[in-house]
Amino acid sequence: MLLSPEFALGGAAQLAEKRQVVIRSEDILLLLIAFSWLAKTAVNKELGLVLQTPLNRPILAYVGITFLATLVGYATGTVRTAAGFFYVLKYVEYFVVFFMVVNNVRDRDQAWRLVRVAFLTAIIVSVIGIAQIPSGQRVSAPFEGESGEPNTFGGYLLLMMALAGGMALETGRLRVRALCFGLVALMSAPFVFTLSRASYLGALPLVGVLAVFSSRRRLLVPLLLVVLAASPLLVVTAPPVVQKRVLETFRPQVDQPRVQVGRVGFDPSTSERLLGYKHAVQNWVQRPILGYGVTGGFFLDAQYPRTLLETGILGLGSLFWLVWALLRSGHAAFRTLGRDEDRGLALGFLAGTAGLLGHAIGSNTFIIIRVMEPFWFFAAVVIMLLRLQRGDARPAAGAPPPLGRARRLAPAGGA
Repeated sequence: MLLSPEFALGGAAQLAEKRQVVIRSEDILLLLIAFSWLAKTAVNKELGLVLQTPLNRPILAYVGITFLATLVGYATGTVRTAAGFFYVLKYVEYFVVFFMVVNNVRDRDQAWRLVRVAFLTAIIVSVIGIAQIPSGQRVSAPFEGESGEPNTFGGYLLLMMALAGGMALETGRLRVRALCFGLVALMSAPFVFTLSRASYLGALPLVGVLAVFSSRRRLLVPLLLVVLAASPLLVVTAPPVVQKRVLETFRPQVDQPRVQVGRVGFDPSTSERLLGYKHAVQNWVQRPILGYGVTGGFFLDAQYPRTLLETGILGLGSLFWLVWALLRSGHAAFRTLGRDEDRGLALGFLAGTAGLLGHAIGSNTFIIIRVMEPFWFFAAVVIMLLRLQRGDARPAAGAPPPLGRARRLAPAGGA
């Protein structure tokens, strides 16, 4: 997903927000897998279309409301281009990743092979990111075009560091713990040099969840208190470019958008986001139920006001329902899974979700392809680890029926 090249469909073709119409290689791969799964279920009726999970209904509600809001936007003229259709199609693609995993993972070993490949990808893109640091530019993921998307890369690394950190805290094997902490250290270097303030903000709830829920919180909480007490020293010793990025948040500029709270003023970028929250609410009041449709409003680089503006209170409510179902599923897996590494992955996913909720305050986190595809992949893995432990995962296509069912189907007196 992070190592997927993209191809522009014609030099002049553009969607909303001055983005080109692009196809990534994983788009084609996901389409092929989706069609192959439809073909398999058509041949083997016992498989069913999708596996039942706690997320099915929230996903259906979110997709349905987003589609309906955009359809109404087309009908009323607020959505004027094909951009709305393509954006909704992208949102559906994220859930294709989720159902692709839950419908095809058959055992724990297979799930962990996929997890190892995901972390291998994280190592590769982190090394590529570290190689960009001497250039003095903000670090970005590969295949992101000329300008790059540092905010996107920061959100991705936030998720991956949470997963590695959760496993490091929960595992009882020293070798695995050292490896996971090494991964966190490796990914933290490009993370810091993304200079993404939304990502820095997301790190706070991430660490908070690890501190509250980890079985080693008695060790972790005092350590965090020491780090908090030493935070002024950490800021002073941080690289100059990082210090500048953090401190310029509170440096308003003349003749630029400015928001001031008491005596504290904010820079143009932060002020623009805060003003975006205000304008989104003012516009939402005029169409409160379904909003203006996807791409029907003005551009906002913040998830919550954008969702409210585009899909109304129903869309924002369905998004919160979906996030709540994710948090409940992650917590249930963390409390129930028996193996340390499985519990660590579930804890990391729980912390990563909290981190992305913080990241979404200043970014469109839950509609960014480079963040959401890995996120929904790990959501599916965590849910399947829990189902596999309970023994209620779907049998593989062509596999023999369970022994009890074979007895029921055998003729009387048969072998």
